[in-house]
Formats: sequence, C-alpha cells, structure tokens
Amino acid sequence: MLTEIGQIEALFRYPVKSMAGERLDAAELGWHGLEGDRRLALRKLNDPTGFPFLTAGKLPDLLRFAPHRENGADLPTHIRTPEGELLPVFGEELAAEIGRRHGAPVQMMHLKHGIFDDGAVSVIALDTIDEIMQLASQTPDVRRFRPNVLVRLLRPAPFQEDEWVGCALSFGGGDDAPAISVTMRDIRCAMLNYDPDTATSAPEMMKTVVRIHQNTAGVYGTVTRIGRLAVGQPIFLRT
Repeated sequence: MLTEIGQIEALFRYPVKSMAGERLDAAELGWHGLEGDRRLALRKLNDPTGFPFLTAGKLPDLLRFAPHRENGADLPTHIRTPEGELLPVFGEELAAEIGRRHGAPVQMMHLKHGIFDDGAVSVIALDTIDEIMQLASQTPDVRRFRPNVLVRLLRPAPFQEDEWVGCALSFGGGDDAPAISVTMRDIRCAMLNYDPDTATSAPEMMKTVVRIHQNTAGVYGTVTRIGRLAVGQPIFLRT
C-alpha cells in the first residue's frame, strides 16, 4: 500500500564528515546516498583503533569548519576555518590547523563511497526536532540533527518515523521514483549536544532524547532506487 505522508522540507549533505553541512534545493540520490555526502573525512594518523576517523564527538570545533567549492567542483576545493581563512582541502595548512586543535596529526582522505555511521541516508521529521528542542529548552535548529532529508508531515506528530522502519519511502509517486528502505531508528550520539555555530555543548539535548525516546530520533535508510530529490517533492510510505 502506498500512502502519502508529507513532503521534502529541506535537503542537506555533509561533504566532509563532521564539518558544516550544505543546504540544497535538489540533490541526486545515488546507491551510496546523496551525491557528494561524506565523501571526505579526516583520518587520525598512527591511530590503532578500529575507527580511525576524527569526528566532532572528539573535536567539536570541526562543526565550525565549512566546505567551499570553486568552479562547480564535485568535491570541496577549500575549507573555511572558524576564523574565516580559506585553506585548500588537501593542503598541509589545513591538516596542521586541525591537528593542532586535536592535539595529534590528521590527514584528509577521499572515500569513493563515503563514510557513514549506520546508514547512507538519514531522515527526520520537523515535528520530531521541534518536540525535542522544546523539551530541552533550546532554540530550534535542524542542523544539530544533521539529516539528509527533513520531512514536513501531512499528519504532524513527533517520532512518527518509528512507524516507517521495515517499510520504504518513495520520493515521488511514480514507479521509477527514487526510494529508500528504512532499516533502523537513528541512535543519537553526543554530536547532538553541540551548537553548530559555536561548538558549545548543551548536554540537555542528549538527556532529553534519552529520557523521552530511548536515545533515538529519526531513521536511517538504504537506497533501493536512485534518482533526483528536490525540496517540495511528495513523500510516500510503502508498507
């Protein structure tokens, strides 16, 4: 059964893992998520752990670094530092600056299919964000949740996304519309606490999500049909 549940309110991609995101009017949904999403990441040199990439969980200041593109490049060509300096994305200066803040050397890596936590596409409803932010006494800010697809629901209700797990979301009503299979709820981490502009922490964010919804908000999905996504596109739930 196909049921219309809402529309795409906003689209985001994060070219460098844990750095600032880009808000888009439209994006290509490929087999490995939104084109250009998390294709770059900082590797911690000489790190023997099973997860060698540096994230904002370890260095919140990463959120204040913003990718920049020149001449319509597919990948960022430069990164704007919190102080406003524009540095080449693969340059020694950028690696040295972030390494200085982290306290250990790092290296920028290009990963062909991206580096994701639990799923290639993250989706959350506007009502879920509003509910959490209100209960946490914080000013609403979608960026804290780092979604790829922000949904405006036809039937407003927080945490409605839980009902989508095990089903499919189709972005458009045609048989060839891009689609994802919703695989799991999004288990939240400490990144939710950090203000995207200042990197200051508000622990009440995580505490609220733990208290009211078992530390989950939004869902992850895997791509089952590729195609173009656009703001305003209707979203259908296939059960």
